[in-house]
Amino acid sequence: MQNVINNAEKMIHAEREQFIQLHPQSLALSQRANQHFLYGVPMHWMNDWGTPAPLFIAHASGNHFTCADNIDYTDFCLGDTGAMFGHSPPAVAQAIKNQASKGFTAMLPSTLAPNVGETLSNFFGLDVWQLATTATDANRFVLRWARAVTGRKKVLVFDGCYHGTVDDAMVDIVGKKNINRHSLLGQVQDLTQHSTAVPFNDLAAVERELASGEFAALLTEPALTNCGMVLPNDGFIQGLRALCTRYGTLLILDETHTISSARGGWAKANKITPDFLVVGKPIAGGLPAAAYGFSSNMAARMKAAKDRAPSGHSGIGTTLSGNMMTLRAIHATLTETATESTYQHMLALAVLLEHALTDVIKTHNLAWNITRLGARLELQFCATSPKNAAEARGAQNDSIESAMHLYLLNRGVLLTPFHNMMLVCPATTQADSDKLVRVFNECLKELTS
Repeated sequence: MQNVINNAEKMIHAEREQFIQLHPQSLALSQRANQHFLYGVPMHWMNDWGTPAPLFIAHASGNHFTCADNIDYTDFCLGDTGAMFGHSPPAVAQAIKNQASKGFTAMLPSTLAPNVGETLSNFFGLDVWQLATTATDANRFVLRWARAVTGRKKVLVFDGCYHGTVDDAMVDIVGKKNINRHSLLGQVQDLTQHSTAVPFNDLAAVERELASGEFAALLTEPALTNCGMVLPNDGFIQGLRALCTRYGTLLILDETHTISSARGGWAKANKITPDFLVVGKPIAGGLPAAAYGFSSNMAARMKAAKDRAPSGHSGIGTTLSGNMMTLRAIHATLTETATESTYQHMLALAVLLEHALTDVIKTHNLAWNITRLGARLELQFCATSPKNAAEARGAQNDSIESAMHLYLLNRGVLLTPFHNMMLVCPATTQADSDKLVRVFNECLKELTS
């Protein structure tokens, strides 16, 4: 392994030089953008790819995009799930075009609202819905509702979870202690006063906390997806459902990433009904949009809590939530783009890609593995898939990851930054998959030489 790390550090230097040679226009745009954008990008995460300058995109369609230097890329990042159904899906693009001359936003419901509500209910299997602009907003709003209907203050999350930028989820376990996440900027509150993190896949730890009767909600993804990939043990999420019911805690499933599992998401495919379901990123084809669903009984509890509260701003919702353009895009995405045949293609190709990448790893005698959740795959530098965030973090290596990402990027293949996630979308072909496998194999040859 040390030889691989040494080779990776050499590779990083060579690939950064190669990037500079290949991307003069991106470097020029970066210098210009630096005059008016922090780090030269509209949102600072866009600078976190390990490249000498951000890669500027000129055009994106399906699972390909062209950069400012007219280089074509096969995209397995897909906006970190935002473009999970491909860039500019034709049905969504046409719906947006049709809506563009009919209004963008009015803080009034569109005539399409009843259809969108029915579509969300049919797609995900919950009765009642509200829209938000991002999954972060949706998670934040659901936590407010949970506290309002239960009268409790505390939230239980899992170490290594990802729920956008919700403060309540920014708690990590260091040693045996809960702390505010080290990387969190500008936080002045002690988040551990009202949030507690426990290890994923540990039902005993969950029950110890919930038995106190203090927790309004347990917020989790069906699988951890942002610290690497951590799949649930058999029966784990079912166990969470049972414990939450026993102790009067509301179960919130954030399916923003695990919508890759199946049409309707992981919970529907596994016949689990949460108290709240949160979805975001891809549901409007890549436009900013999110939604949260709940039962008719929960809707009654929410209405009662709202009716008891004084008049004024509830702290739930934003002016642009549920705008006309978003409704149109959600409807087109869920009815015309995210079809059963679409998922069949994505899932089947992802299985083939998983096997091909695993074969390459074995060829080079590396103790690595591929973890897959539907159309979502994760390369992890450990022999077997981790069971919690601590194991996932222990398997990470920044040098190998950076070298691999740069090597693939310079050969026209894009993976997700921060970790090694790959997504298969409706437009991904066997040829695209073969290209990734071929370049990945070439990269491993250099890393293990």
